[in-house]
Amino acid sequence: MSKITRITTQKKRKNRYNVFLDDGQGEKFGFAVDEAILIEFKLRKDLELDDTTIATLVQKDSLHKSYTLAINFLSYRMRTKKEIYDYLVKKEVDEEHITKIIARLNDEGLIDDKQFADAFVRTRMETANKGPLLVKKELLEKGVSAQIAGEAIELYTYEIQHEKATKLVGKKLNTSKNHSFKKQLQQLQATLMQKGFTQEIVKDVLADFQEEKDDDAEWDALVKQGEKLLRKHQQKLEGYALRNKMKEALYRKGFTVESINQFLDEQIQE
Repeated sequence: MSKITRITTQKKRKNRYNVFLDDGQGEKFGFAVDEAILIEFKLRKDLELDDTTIATLVQKDSLHKSYTLAINFLSYRMRTKKEIYDYLVKKEVDEEHITKIIARLNDEGLIDDKQFADAFVRTRMETANKGPLLVKKELLEKGVSAQIAGEAIELYTYEIQHEKATKLVGKKLNTSKNHSFKKQLQQLQATLMQKGFTQEIVKDVLADFQEEKDDDAEWDALVKQGEKLLRKHQQKLEGYALRNKMKEALYRKGFTVESINQFLDEQIQE
């Protein structure tokens, strides 16, 4: 048996205490505990402790410190169970303690993957140009189950997707004035797909913009691309061969056959 000889407050951490013991061979440092453990076990001067109790106190304090780590990690933002687990593993917390901590946080309502997923989707809808497929992928990477992620992503309605994708296309369309309108739409299609919008949304949004083609801007883009190609090929080709080469290249860039022929008729004499 050991007897508590004194309990002192740590200088840098006022909520932690150093407990000194005397096992019959003089006073020495025994262990440190958090204030919560001190109160729970009613530790005081002259209280006698056996080795089993001391071991229990040390384990309890270790668990409490790890729990405090988790609480601090949660203080910055909501976390998923997997994020808490991975963080505690990184901090080298015992697996048994991690299980207990996550169970306690869950019981206290401090972690809830469903609540996290719903909040995450709402935040992404408000602050990011990301479609539902990409947002769902992010949720899965954070350890949210496929079922919960699927339910949460239903908050990202067709109307919200359409509005967000439309704004994105509206900002980017005609910013690449050197490209044909068709080429710009193809690039925007790829952009929307990469950002996680569904095929249905991409198709519907781009269809809305089909009528916004600017013929003057299209002609200017054709002239710019055509003159660039002419400088590249006319030193080696001429006549029909040059015309055919130009027609193929400009058609691949999304310009219509009619406008290509008009440009070539003005530029190339066969």
